[in-house]
Amino acid sequence: MNSEIVNFFLQHIQHEKRSSKHTVTAYVNDLRQFEAYLKTSYDFLYPQLADFQMIRSWIVSMAEAKLENKSINRKIATLRTFYNFLLRKKVIQHDPMLKISALKTGKNIPVFVKEKEMNLLLEGIEFPDDVIGQRDKLILELLYGTGMRLSELVDLEEKDIDFYNGSITVLGKRNKQRVIPISKLLILQIKQYQAVKLENLLGNNFLIVTEKGEQSYPMMIQRVVKKYLTLVTTLEQKSPHVLRHTYATHLLNNGADLNAIKDLLGHTSLSATQIYTHNSMEKIKKIYEQAHPKA
Repeated sequence: MNSEIVNFFLQHIQHEKRSSKHTVTAYVNDLRQFEAYLKTSYDFLYPQLADFQMIRSWIVSMAEAKLENKSINRKIATLRTFYNFLLRKKVIQHDPMLKISALKTGKNIPVFVKEKEMNLLLEGIEFPDDVIGQRDKLILELLYGTGMRLSELVDLEEKDIDFYNGSITVLGKRNKQRVIPISKLLILQIKQYQAVKLENLLGNNFLIVTEKGEQSYPMMIQRVVKKYLTLVTTLEQKSPHVLRHTYATHLLNNGADLNAIKDLLGHTSLSATQIYTHNSMEKIKKIYEQAHPKA
């Protein structure tokens, strides 16, 4: 970054607000792109001094480049956080974001795997009977059985598992801890995998490891999920986050309370969890159409 104040802001986000690595990376990329735009379009090197017209011009340029409104809104949110920080630190006197509004976006309905497809994946698919096969199945079981985020799985340590109480403690966004209950079957699978890890001299503080016994990484988890979801579903999206959506949707469809799902997912507000009610309502509509004589 060219600006010292931008670097100061990023340090604040990382160390004081304790934002996740993913969030910090997004801020860095957004501000770097904004700096590049100011330099190219205005020969201007100080984003902290940018005005409303410059910011609006950047937003228009992204819209003209056919960037999705959702992505543009995230960059707007980055700038809003940045200039709020500058106001608090009295670097600027006026907020150039006051007249900037988020762009309209359609509601994204969460993509999820059907229950029968998940049952086929976890009960009907043969996994290799070695440490990698057991690891890959455990990855799928953990993502579907807990709804944890990709980053939470990568950072999950063996000490975070409470076998006695049947729970896992994960470190979520903004370094917030939450405790997620796990089934007896999942506990057994974790123990079996841990035993095989030790047999293969792959001991590590982290639960999920590579073939060399090192901490797993996002790309590895994504490859495993895509590989096995391809066997049971035709969904275009085959990511760890789809299994998080699947976890929440199946809980709701089977009668779980929305507030409980909110806590299990680590959402800060109920509005973030309510996106899953759409899928549940679709199921209710189908039942109505099949069962009601006037439907």
